[in-house]
Amino acid sequence: MTRKRFDQQLEELHLQLIKMGALCEQAIAQANRSLLEGDHSLAKATIALDQEIDEKEREIESLCLQLLLRQQPVAGDLRQISAALKMITDMERIGDQAADIAEISLLMDKAREGSVRSRYVREMARATGKMVTASIDAYVRQDLALADEVIRADDEVDDLFTRVKEELIAFIHQDVNYGEAAVNLLMIAKYFERIGDHATNIAEWAAFAVKGRETS
Repeated sequence: MTRKRFDQQLEELHLQLIKMGALCEQAIAQANRSLLEGDHSLAKATIALDQEIDEKEREIESLCLQLLLRQQPVAGDLRQISAALKMITDMERIGDQAADIAEISLLMDKAREGSVRSRYVREMARATGKMVTASIDAYVRQDLALADEVIRADDEVDDLFTRVKEELIAFIHQDVNYGEAAVNLLMIAKYFERIGDHATNIAEWAAFAVKGRETS
């Protein structure tokens, strides 16, 4: 494989990673909307989208292996390919967790549980979606500052998770009948918190791809 062809395939790798990241962001947004709107069709679409994310992971993994086998990559190229293989694992888990949120929303009783809402869960959804997009951008643009920004944003997501727990405890104190709804929302918030962790992992691999280190 010529260097020119190798560079073209690296660009293709970047493009496919961006597409997979966009699918993850879409899954997060849809899972959140299905929860807020009680939209079962949207929840089912989110679960189906997880399968598309899984397929994209396999596609990118195959491309990475082709790049490794057809040319002896120099150190910088090897870091990019190795990082991509790690990143798609985290993105696949993000798809799983968005699907988990959608599955919980299918089980929730909209009429009974509609009164138990958390604005902090909505903020977690928005924050984690942005983190996923930014972490992929950091890899493609080789932007260490952006990778560091994503990692710092995880502190905000952790803080929001703490606020969700406090808010739900208050709901239960008001009325013990809110207990089931509160547990469901707490599980959803935990999934969003995990998505933030995976986005952080992606940002750390982006930094490794650039400098051979995670972050400063």
